[in-house]
Amino acid sequence: MSEMGRLAGKVAIVTGGGGGIGSAVVRRFVAEGAKVAVADVFADAAQAVAGPLGDAALAVQFDAADPASVEAMVERTVSHFGRLDILHNNAAMTDPAKHPLDTDAVTIPIEIWDEIIDINLRGYLLGCKYAIPHMIKGGGGSIINTASNSGTAGDLARIAYGASKGAIITMTKYIATQHGRQNIRCNSVAPGVVLTEALSATVPGLADIIKRHILTPEFGVPDDIAALVAFLASDESRYITGENISISGGGLSHQPHYADLLQLMEQHLS
Repeated sequence: MSEMGRLAGKVAIVTGGGGGIGSAVVRRFVAEGAKVAVADVFADAAQAVAGPLGDAALAVQFDAADPASVEAMVERTVSHFGRLDILHNNAAMTDPAKHPLDTDAVTIPIEIWDEIIDINLRGYLLGCKYAIPHMIKGGGGSIINTASNSGTAGDLARIAYGASKGAIITMTKYIATQHGRQNIRCNSVAPGVVLTEALSATVPGLADIIKRHILTPEFGVPDDIAALVAFLASDESRYITGENISISGGGLSHQPHYADLLQLMEQHLS
């Protein structure tokens, strides 16, 4: 089977579908034949992605922190397209004014911790809670949760973000275990630094620092993440479930001293 058309006849939800990675996933799903609900807290962003895709896409405004809103988002998708086969949980708290407040255990405001956990983690649970029954009715489905390398290794800041992503990785394994015999697969993808407009706006200079530590010549872009998500959504990955797949240019696959030693070697050779 060719790559394009792998999702023909399937219906998907992409949360955070108005963002950089989410919109790339939406377009890849549609290119592969799926009908897609573009779900985002920002209605205009969802519509901007869905509009050019015509009848293949539906813009849905929803709040990942609100259980009733998540349930309504799932029900609207099923009502509009008739079924649900794929859920890509990808929404996250992206308010640039709040990111600097996600610091460490001592200084993080508890309300910031609660908001990040509610959106990033509980929102994913809610998506699964309301999507899985529809998937079972349709004979099965695939859930792909966006985690992060921040969920597998510590950092100097963003304790709530990292904790939420680590919990997503564990929750993914539980969903895969508890619903596997109902033909529900669940995997997570863990991006490293991906070049998006949001990255450039919120963390200036970070890309230059991280680039010393990746093994590939260039950073990944949203289309790279979309390719992996589309594979996990398709029947080609039918024997893969409960896994967390890092997509980060090998950023966590080497010894901690890699970048400094490489720089020393390059200086010696020059």
